[in-house]
Amino acid sequence: YMLAQKCVEKFGLKKGDRALVWGLLSQETRGLRSKGCVDALKDAGLVVDYMEISPAVNADPPLGTPVITGYISSHPDVKLIITDHGGLTSTVETYLKAAGKKPGEIKAAGFDLTPATVEAIRKGYCNLVLDQQPWLQGYLPILQICLTKKYGFSGLHIDTGAGFVDASNVELVAKLSEKGIR
Repeated sequence: YMLAQKCVEKFGLKKGDRALVWGLLSQETRGLRSKGCVDALKDAGLVVDYMEISPAVNADPPLGTPVITGYISSHPDVKLIITDHGGLTSTVETYLKAAGKKPGEIKAAGFDLTPATVEAIRKGYCNLVLDQQPWLQGYLPILQICLTKKYGFSGLHIDTGAGFVDASNVELVAKLSEKGIR
């Protein structure tokens, strides 16, 4: 919800503008991010199209190139595309270039910071990322297991982050992304 809400604010989107959420609603828990994006965009009055990420594209994001180029050609008024998948977000530059779009012509947002996403932000193809800090998502459960074993601590619920990365702050985390830490 926060990502889509930030997109509306940051990109000056208004009632009636078209947006696409390409996500995983079919996965009950995993699909909550997609649902939040759709809900926030609809709450802002945007026309929202939703496409389910196919299993093939989920496994190999470049296979989504004809899906997005086809969507863009049939919806030339789309102003925003949100990809609810780190792999798709890191492929957004490929998608938009294949559709003949220039940087920023269609705003793109998504999840998770990767080196490819950093480059897409630098070039203007990706305009906003919700950084959930996946490295922490792997590290903190191991720490929790150790704390439980050694000290009997009960389970922790930790939100690993909901910070935004865009052109204004990407350089602060770019090198960490290259090392797999951010």
